[in-house]
Amino acid sequence: MKRKALALAVLTTLAFGANLASAAKEPAPKDKPKEMKPISVTAVMASAAPAVDGDAKDAIWKSAPVTKLNAVKGANFKGGKTSATVQVAYDKENLYMLISYADPTLSERRSPYQKQKDGSWQKLKDPEDKGGDNDVYYEDKIGVQWNMSVVGFEKYGCAISCHGGEPGKPYGNKYNEEAGELADLWHMKWVRTGHLGQIDDGYVDHTRFDAEKAKTAGRKTDAKTAGGYDDVKLVNGKPEFMNKDAKPANKGGTYWIDGANKVPFDDSKFKAGDEVASIITEPFVGDRADVKFAGKWAKGKWTMEIQRKLVTGSKTDINFDDLKKAYYFGIALFDNAQVRHAMVEEPLVLQFK
Repeated sequence: MKRKALALAVLTTLAFGANLASAAKEPAPKDKPKEMKPISVTAVMASAAPAVDGDAKDAIWKSAPVTKLNAVKGANFKGGKTSATVQVAYDKENLYMLISYADPTLSERRSPYQKQKDGSWQKLKDPEDKGGDNDVYYEDKIGVQWNMSVVGFEKYGCAISCHGGEPGKPYGNKYNEEAGELADLWHMKWVRTGHLGQIDDGYVDHTRFDAEKAKTAGRKTDAKTAGGYDDVKLVNGKPEFMNKDAKPANKGGTYWIDGANKVPFDDSKFKAGDEVASIITEPFVGDRADVKFAGKWAKGKWTMEIQRKLVTGSKTDINFDDLKKAYYFGIALFDNAQVRHAMVEEPLVLQFK
C-alpha cells in the first residue's frame, strides 16, 4: 500500500515594512514515511484543573512528566528544525495538554492589505506561492492529529496521511488511504482561531483532491452552527471592512477583525504603507468549537495550553472513553508557513496513568 510523506503547513513571520522576498521553495517530499519507534507520553490525573491561559504556572505542570520532542523539515525554522515539549493531564471531565516549542518569531502578518503610494490597496503575497503554499505572509499554527482508525498510524505517525508532489497542489494533499479510515485533527491557527481561545476542530478522511469538489482533499472541519472566519474582499479597489478603532495592523492594530469590531472601510484613515487585516474572525459554535486553547509567545518560545472533554460523543472526534487504552497521535509545528510545517516524525502514544 503506497503512502507518501508530505510536510505540512506552517506560519508567517512577523515583519513590517516592504514586501518580503521568498527563497525558492523545496520540492515536496515524495518518499514513503519511515517506520519509527513510538514515543511514549504519559497523562496524569490532576487534583485541580489547570487554568487554560497559556502561562503554564499551574501545579499540575510542575509534576506531569515532560516528553521532549524534535520536529524537522519545517519552513522558516533554522535548518528546518525546532525542539518541543509536551505534557498531558486529565480529570474526570477533560484532557489537558501543555505544548511548548522554540519559534524565533511571532507570526501573525497573515496576507494583509497594504496601501500603496498611489492610494491603491494590494494584498501582500508570497511571490513563490503557486497556490496554497504561502510561507512569507502567514500565521503561527500547530496541528495535533489523533488516530481513530488509520491503519499503520502506530508505525508511521501522522505522515501516513500526507501525500507529497501530487498533481493539483504545489506541495501535496492530506488524506487517508482507505474509506472508513479517520483521524481527529486539532488545528490551531493563531490569527483565525487561536487569539479567540479556540482550536479549529476537524478530521481527516480518505477523500482525494478534486479542484472543483474537494480542494482540501481529506482534510475536513467539524460541523458548526455559527462563527468562523472569512476573507475581507476588495470592493471598488478597497477592503470592504476594517476594525472600528481604525488602527493600521502594523501600527498597533491587529491582523484580524473580530466580528463585533467590524465596520465599513474608511480609506481616509490610512496612509501609504499602512496595513489592514484581510480576515474576519468570530468564535465557532457547535462541534467545531470543542477544543479550547490559550497561547503566549515570548522570547522565541510558544507556550500553548489545550483543553477538551474526554468524551464528546462526536463521530469525528477522538473519544478518550477507555483510560486503559493507548491513543496514538502526531504533532506538527508551523512557523510562518501555510503547509510547510515541521513535524515530529515519530508516532506519539498517549497512555493514562
